Amino acid sequence: MNLKPATLAQIDDVITHYPVKRSATLPLLHLIQEDVGHISDEAIPWVADKLGLQPINVYEVVTFYPMFRRQPIGRRHIKVCRTLSCALVGGYKTCEAFQQEFDTGLGEISPDGEVTVEFVECLASCGTAPVVLIDDDLHEKVDVAKAQQLSAQIKSEAAKRR
Repeated sequence: MNLKPATLAQIDDVITHYPVKRSATLPLLHLIQEDVGHISDEAIPWVADKLGLQPINVYEVVTFYPMFRRQPIGRRHIKVCRTLSCALVGGYKTCEAFQQEFDTGLGEISPDGEVTVEFVECLASCGTAPVVLIDDDLHEKVDVAKAQQLSAQIKSEAAKRR
């Protein structure tokens, strides 16, 4: 597995903090996802071997927790809440607006590699629906116009990097 030397050092260090190696499963998976961007098929047996587990034990963790991604995503991750409060005030239209702005479908990487748009369950801000999480930044009351504004900002930032 191609992990950065710093990540490998962190992994070795994290394992020492747990009296039972199995307890380090979540932290190791987070470190790998942070480094690589997702949890690959190759990562599961690697983590299992590192912790003295069966690969199925790691696979169960990866597939149970929704924060772990099994596939690569775009450089930016747009998560649109689809639960009732957001849906009632336009969350589905907001999501469609992001998809149109970036010419992509749900869960796909946009053609420019910039974003992945996904529906997610509650983002815990029902009073300010529809709610969108872009990377780690929460955006509230995101209607279609605000989705277009946020998309323009993402596109502008991407153009500056090129």
